[in-house]
Amino acid sequence: MTAVGALRPARYDGSVPVFLCPRCAYRESSSERNVRHQPRGCSRCGFGFSFELLEDYYASPKTALIVCDKERRILVAGHSAFAVTGYDEGDLIGQDVMQRLGLGGFADGDPAARSLEWGVRVLNVPCTYRFNGSPDEIAATADFFPAYDEDGGLLVALTPKTAVPSQ
Repeated sequence: MTAVGALRPARYDGSVPVFLCPRCAYRESSSERNVRHQPRGCSRCGFGFSFELLEDYYASPKTALIVCDKERRILVAGHSAFAVTGYDEGDLIGQDVMQRLGLGGFADGDPAARSLEWGVRVLNVPCTYRFNGSPDEIAATADFFPAYDEDGGLLVALTPKTAVPSQ
């Protein structure tokens, strides 16, 4: 309780980093991220690392989360990646994300390149991609998140706008 006329302490109005597990899409705040000053993996599924986002991001159950290195090579095909793309993780690892998934149809150039070069999020990008074994393009929305660590990299969140073919 403050005295009449006393100043109240300023409220924190900055954003709190949120960490997203690319394997299971579980979100944790930065206060839950360290054990003895060391970053830890996902507390839900045990995956080895989480991806830092500057704002909270909620992946749809239909959203594929794909982690790439700074050269856009796929490192992890996590949450819903098989259901959305039709590819097993082993068929994706080491491949260029844009080429392997046939990502295209971008109105304003390559959003992955922009995200990596400028270190900015590129959100709600209308695009198309190809499901494994299908020549047809599927309409989707993609979000690109740069990695904020010294290794660099990229998180691609791909959400189809329509039902995808089943395998």
